[in-house]
Amino acid sequence: MQEANNPEKMRISFDLDEVLFVNPKTHKTEPELPIPFKAFYKERLRAGAPELINTLQRMGFEVWVYTSSFRSINYIQGLFKHYGVKFDGIVNAERHLREVQKNRTQILPQKVPNKYRISLHIDDEAVICSYGREYGFDAYQLDAEDDQWKEKVIAKAEEVKRKWDKKKNLPHG
Repeated sequence: MQEANNPEKMRISFDLDEVLFVNPKTHKTEPELPIPFKAFYKERLRAGAPELINTLQRMGFEVWVYTSSFRSINYIQGLFKHYGVKFDGIVNAERHLREVQKNRTQILPQKVPNKYRISLHIDDEAVICSYGREYGFDAYQLDAEDDQWKEKVIAKAEEVKRKWDKKKNLPHG
């Protein structure tokens, strides 16, 4: 996967499970993929996820996946391609272990977004969101079904971008 690497663009990442992939019994979802694809891609996307990701990219953000799942990067790309989504970067558990944890004896959190210059991470786990302050990234916690989730994520992205722009424009030295 050829990753975008434009230092002028702020990066936002999404977790997969319980954020972009949800249970259709508890959340509104995008339409199921047609046969034969739904036999291979079992996950269901949260309603509005493709629209939100594409909107954020049109707004000038790089949008990434950062997941503790071991799903392959090709699998993630393939599934989202069917919904018209192309991520700017993907970090799965395998990549995280190889590039972030490496051979450290101290166990790092399962996600450290700032290692990939990600400024805002969207997750459902409070513990991951709480690491933001310690590790230098902003986080937004999604939990229950929320019809306004897309608008809230965009508002948070705009808020973090204002901080990011200010930090970027500070004189160095």
